[in-house]
Amino acid sequence: MKIQSLRGMPDLFPEDLERWHIFESKLSKIFHSFDTHEIRTPLLESSELFSRSVGNSSDIVNKELYSFLDRNEESISLRPEGSASVIRAIIQKKQEQEKHKFWYQGPMFRYERPQKGRFRQFHQVGVEYLGFEEGIAEYELLSMVLQINKLIGISDYTIKINHLGDRDAKKIFCDSLVTFLKPHINELHVKDQARLKSNPLRVLDSKEKPTQELLKEGPKFQDFISDDSKIFLQNLVDAFSNHCDIQIDQSLVRGLDYYTGIVFETVSQNLGAQDAFLGGGRYDNLSRHLGGKDMHAIGFAIGVERIIELLNIENIKQPLKVGFIIAGEQIDKKTYKIADDLRSANNSIILDSFLSEGSLKSQLRRANKNNCSYAIIIGKEELKNDQVIWKDLSEGGEQSLLTSKEVIDKYTNL
Repeated sequence: MKIQSLRGMPDLFPEDLERWHIFESKLSKIFHSFDTHEIRTPLLESSELFSRSVGNSSDIVNKELYSFLDRNEESISLRPEGSASVIRAIIQKKQEQEKHKFWYQGPMFRYERPQKGRFRQFHQVGVEYLGFEEGIAEYELLSMVLQINKLIGISDYTIKINHLGDRDAKKIFCDSLVTFLKPHINELHVKDQARLKSNPLRVLDSKEKPTQELLKEGPKFQDFISDDSKIFLQNLVDAFSNHCDIQIDQSLVRGLDYYTGIVFETVSQNLGAQDAFLGGGRYDNLSRHLGGKDMHAIGFAIGVERIIELLNIENIKQPLKVGFIIAGEQIDKKTYKIADDLRSANNSIILDSFLSEGSLKSQLRRANKNNCSYAIIIGKEELKNDQVIWKDLSEGGEQSLLTSKEVIDKYTNL
């Protein structure tokens, strides 16, 4: 019997990864322009890290963690998200009192039902600003979101934002929400009944229509947060409304328990049911929950599988590709010396070496299929005379005979 990949954990082939590489190269430029630096944390962490950060009442901890006991009978888990690991790393290094701008990338794992845009092994790119209190950091991160969308060609999107207030405001609101919904408990979906008992705030994120209808008449978060928080939320909308579609969404709470203050989500109707491709918010209390010192923190994560579906590659300039064809059956070290000299002269060009034998006609056909703009052809006569044939593969393109030095000069200046 053939061994298959695990459900929800797809293989990624070169043709799949072309868009990934474009996305990753553009992101690195943006992060560099914001003076944000990469951090890498382990895939495996203590299970307690996620129960204390994400929250025992969350679906992630209750149903979706990949957890198991190691040989020391300690529970460890594959990371379901990146922020908790970053905060753990900072606490472990005793750097909570410093300011940091980090970004990270890599696979995450959640035992969810696979569907379009949702996998059990998925990939995220995240940004964490640590040590910066509420204020300018929110503006800078939303500005970064706009830059990311612009650089990769996403124009049809909406940024939803909300303010969850401080810990006291959340508690008072949750008490009011429970009081309002308890008389209607039997009208709620069974999932929402459980949420109301364990984490009432999550009921706001319900996708069930009966719950949504009830919530229309329920308490509003805006009535419980401070005037300063309301003003700050509106100022963000005013600052970015000329650059994108940005809206206040009072039902937005995000799925992780550690959020306080501003939360935001970027959605696109072009993605179907799983329409969010970026989300984040402020989590000033997370460091203390994990045993560290108080530390202001805000960040966001991008779902790579989702955002690359929106990547517009039509207007992205593709790298120049040149086919390197050895005509005939001979193999000579001089041939590969030429190839090495070409790559050394200009490594921004892809030199596609055809390593298998074949007729000149079949190799030229392959060069066209591989989107090569030019071909360098070396046969027995050319090799003997220290020459190559340079062929323009565009329609009506000409070819010429060049010396080894001339082809290096031409290749360098493409």
